[in-house]
Amino acid sequence: MGQTASADKAMPVSLKQVQIKDDFWNYYIDLVRDVVVPYQWEAINDRVEGAERSGAVSNFKIAAGLETGDFYGFVFQDTDVAKWLEAVAYLLETKRDVELERVADEMIEIIGKAQQPSGYLNTYFTIKEPDKKWTNLTECHELYSAGHMIEAGVAYYRATGKRSLLDIVCRIADDIAVVFGDGPDQIAGYDGHQEIELALVKLYEATGEGKYLELSRYFIDKRGQEPSFFVEEAERRGWTTHWSKNKIFIDHEYFQAHKPVREQETAAGHAVRVVYMLAGMADVARETGDRSLLDACRRLWDNIVYKQMYITGGIGSMAHGEAFSFDYDLPNDTVYSETCASIGLIFFAHRMLQLEPNSRYADVMERALYNTVLAGMSRDGRHFFYVNPLEVTPDVCEGRNKNFNHVKPVRQEWFGCACCPPNVARLLASLGEYIYSVKGSTIYSHLYIGGQVEFSVGEARIGLQQHSDMPWEGKVRYEVTVQEPTAFALALRVPAWSSKTEVRVNGKVFSIADKVEDGYAMIEREWSSGDVVELVLEMPIMRVRSHPLVKANAGKVALQRGPLVYCLEEADNGPQLQQLLLPQDSELEVSFDAKLAGGLKVITAQALRLQLEQWGEELYRTDSSASLQPAIAAFIPYYAWANRDKGEMTVWVKERI
Repeated sequence: MGQTASADKAMPVSLKQVQIKDDFWNYYIDLVRDVVVPYQWEAINDRVEGAERSGAVSNFKIAAGLETGDFYGFVFQDTDVAKWLEAVAYLLETKRDVELERVADEMIEIIGKAQQPSGYLNTYFTIKEPDKKWTNLTECHELYSAGHMIEAGVAYYRATGKRSLLDIVCRIADDIAVVFGDGPDQIAGYDGHQEIELALVKLYEATGEGKYLELSRYFIDKRGQEPSFFVEEAERRGWTTHWSKNKIFIDHEYFQAHKPVREQETAAGHAVRVVYMLAGMADVARETGDRSLLDACRRLWDNIVYKQMYITGGIGSMAHGEAFSFDYDLPNDTVYSETCASIGLIFFAHRMLQLEPNSRYADVMERALYNTVLAGMSRDGRHFFYVNPLEVTPDVCEGRNKNFNHVKPVRQEWFGCACCPPNVARLLASLGEYIYSVKGSTIYSHLYIGGQVEFSVGEARIGLQQHSDMPWEGKVRYEVTVQEPTAFALALRVPAWSSKTEVRVNGKVFSIADKVEDGYAMIEREWSSGDVVELVLEMPIMRVRSHPLVKANAGKVALQRGPLVYCLEEADNGPQLQQLLLPQDSELEVSFDAKLAGGLKVITAQALRLQLEQWGEELYRTDSSASLQPAIAAFIPYYAWANRDKGEMTVWVKERI
């Protein structure tokens, strides 16, 4: 049966206990299984014509002595294989696939042969610079790469029961425990890119070895302490840098090493590193009861969500450093909003829900999932966004303005730095883990995704069948199965986007007026098999406006319905989208388009368009003859943009009062 509930912390539900049966999400999960994972296997084997070379698999074969050649790719290229294996593991955990498991086993065998006797595993340093391992943690991602392989090893063991990859990653972690620490001849430092922290906690949970949890806490505690480890390391290395012939420049904020983690007040630096760090901090706080780490997690969560997050759940507004910039700086056209950063935000939210079930974490998890993560992959599963802009003009992106070089108007087949595609695959393949959690005798329903799930609450075995019309309609239905009448609480999230919530139990209205705790409607009773709970969430079209300090959105409005943020696309509205204005009192209507992106709800609005035909050639005029003419504006869900012809797109629209 499912994960046994703990009285003091919420426990996620194993993938083995969840079977998703959902009209919306099964398309994407099947896409990952049938298209994305096979496509990515071809890509990391360099068999996709026209795509950037990967070299990831061949690097392992060379390091294993099975092929000759030079290392190819980034210093962290191994992670593409690790994340692919992790996605495979989640797919195998939910559905057996003999052929896919065979391919994975063969890859794992190669990885084992590439591992050094000490346990060290990194193809870049094995092939290219064997005398320089552990000498440039600031830049070279050794612990980051190890962390991703550890995550894959844990996932594969849980899915298949096979220890081959788990044993490999235990040897990796054991080697790290020897190399790092405050003892003689150890390295008293940490990686430039966080990941090992959360991976070690997963390894601790899988093996019960306390030293892995302690090692994770060590890396968290060391970060940002004085004297600077990165400076000391650079001095030992002669200030050389991996990326160029210049002297290394160390921006401690970029690495979240400007202060000890418990003292940091705002999210700063590389966005993915921030949320991976926070996920690891939340993990350690959960396992050790460290309140100071939890307080830091809450503080940085608030800063991200209330001052530095896009309406789509994207984070990281600055292309330089793929980073957070400063509070309320949220440009739409030069935005970075890396897909991996939103995935990391989901990891962080999921862990905070285990520490303290609160709908504010699930609301953000849902926002990032339905918008930025889904937008990061095309409907065909073969094209991807690394950057997720909220405003695009193709001529600008593809022109001479280097400020926009990172923004693409269409999804790409693959990337030299291909962290995002396998990250999307592993998240969607493991989606079942994010829907529920159990704390004591309370079952929390965080995401409204249809399917079957089984729980163990004390000695009781409980089954739930969820039917969901999300994201198009706010109707959810649960059917309960128990062996005998059982008392427990079913906690249903009341989303921030719902203007009215109605609950019925066995057809009778269940008043939740005084039963909403931390954003969850608590239905506590003795349940019998066949009991039915119906949840109706009112889903109006909302006009969303930004905080007044967000300069990019002054005088603009965005539309949201349910968890979905909407946008204008040139395919529906013609070019020059900046000429459209949305009157404050215009009627907004919803209709279903069965042909577009697999079928979706479209919002149409009575709008106004600025007419410029009589303007002439002057760049500036004092006697403008422009006028406003009635127009129809059609909005589609943001996740579905760029699945048609290349064109303009914008989320925020000028509002006319």
